Amino acid sequence: MTEYLKKYMKYIEERIGNCTDSAEMKKILAEHKDKIAFIQHERIVHFLVTMMFALILTIFISALLFTENLMLLLLVTIIIVLLGFYIKHYYFLENTVQKMYVVYDEMLAKQSQLDSKEV
Repeated sequence: MTEYLKKYMKYIEERIGNCTDSAEMKKILAEHKDKIAFIQHERIVHFLVTMMFALILTIFISALLFTENLMLLLLVTIIIVLLGFYIKHYYFLENTVQKMYVVYDEMLAKQSQLDSKEV
């Protein structure tokens, strides 16, 4: 997903830069709006998974404190590592969605500019 989003952001910025037609910009806007909705869904799913892992980590740390079982220590370590990767990926998704909002605003500004040229 990370590579996909990086490629998409590069592609859409090039496409905006080369766009000189209002109708084409409207099409790009619609496509980008759909892509934002798709990525927002992805972000929500990753947020829920991250919170689930945090809850599971809390449960296993509590169990470790009460039982002093060394196997639980291994499990807690594995969950901490997984949670770290999920947080890193969620952070990337969150920042990318915010960048997509900025690009969308730039598209609207360019759309307005192109509309005023056609009149």
